[in-house]
Amino acid sequence: MILPLLAIATFACSRVIYHHPEWIEKYYSEGLYPFLARILSVISKPVPFSLDDILYLVLILLPFILITLILLKKTSLKRSGIQLLNVYAAMYILFYLLWGFNYFRPGLSERIGLTETKVDEQKFLQVLEQLIDKTNRLQCSFDDFDKEKIDLAIEESYKNLSPVLKIHYPMGNRTDKKITFSSFYAKTGITGYFGPFFNEVHVNKKVLPVEFPYVLAHEKAHQLGITSEAEANFYSWLVCNNSSSQQVRYSVNLFILYHFLLQAYNADNYKELAGKLSPEVKNDFRNIQQHWKELRNETLDKTASKVNDAYLKTNKIKEGIKDYRGVVKHVMNFSLDSTFQQQHNLMYR
Repeated sequence: MILPLLAIATFACSRVIYHHPEWIEKYYSEGLYPFLARILSVISKPVPFSLDDILYLVLILLPFILITLILLKKTSLKRSGIQLLNVYAAMYILFYLLWGFNYFRPGLSERIGLTETKVDEQKFLQVLEQLIDKTNRLQCSFDDFDKEKIDLAIEESYKNLSPVLKIHYPMGNRTDKKITFSSFYAKTGITGYFGPFFNEVHVNKKVLPVEFPYVLAHEKAHQLGITSEAEANFYSWLVCNNSSSQQVRYSVNLFILYHFLLQAYNADNYKELAGKLSPEVKNDFRNIQQHWKELRNETLDKTASKVNDAYLKTNKIKEGIKDYRGVVKHVMNFSLDSTFQQQHNLMYR
C-alpha cells in the first residue's frame, strides 16, 4: 500500500502548495520541470506513434483484463484490486510530478509582468474592430500548406519570445504526433492534447489546415509548462502573431476573433460588427463549423466536456472549460498595456 499512501501524500502536498505558488514557480516550474521535460521528450521523440495514447489505452483496458483473469481463476479479486489501486495511484503521482504541479504556479500577469486593466465595453469593442480588420487583412489560402514549415515558424517565434514569456526554451522537443484514435477524439470535439507522461504534443489528424497552426502552438504552450487553457491560448496568439508566416498569423487571429465574437454576441451592434468580416473569413468560419459538426457525436462531446470541466476545476482552474474564453481578458490586457509592448518591442498591430 506504499503507492496509495504516496498518492494521498501527493494530494495533501498539492493542497498546501496551492497557497504558495511562488514555491512551485521557483523550485518546480523553473527548476525540476524543465529538466524532466528534456529527459521525457528525448525518450519519446524517436517513437513514431504516441506513447501517451498507448498508456491511456492500457489504463482503460486494465480493469477488464483483471476481471477476465479473475473469471479464469488466474488471480484473486483481492490481489487484482490491490494491483489496480497501485497502478492508478502511481499514475496520479506521476501526473503531478511530471507536469501537473504547474497548475499551481502564479498567474500569467504576475509571471510576465502584464498589467491587468479594468476593461469597459468601449475599449473591448475598439480592440474587437482592430482584430476584425487584422484578420481580414491576413486571410490567405492554405493550398500550399506545409506542416514542417509551420512547425519551424512557431518554434522560431517561441524561441524569440522566450524571455518575454518566461519560458526555459527549448525545454525538450515539441515535434507533434498524430492522435492515434483521432476519429474518436473528433467525436468529442478534441483538436489536440498534451500528454504529460511522455511529454508529447498531439494534434488531431482531423483538424483542417487553417486550424493546425493555432492548435499546434496551443499544445506547445502546454509542453512549456502552461496549464491554464486561457493562458495557453494567449501564448499561442502572441507567439503566432509574431511569426514570419502569414498562415500562422491568420490561423491564430481567426480563432481569437472567434472568442471575441462570442463575448460580443449580446452587444447592441453585434450584427454590425459581424458584418465587417470579409466573405473569405466568414467562409472559413463556416467550413470549420460544418467540419466539426459532421464529426461530432453529441453524447460523447457532452460527456467529454463534463469530464474536462471537472478535471480543470480540480486543478485550480475555477472556470473549468469556460477557461478557454479567458484568453479575451489576456489579449485585452496586452492590447491596452502600451508599456509592456514597448518594453518588449511587441506593438499591437
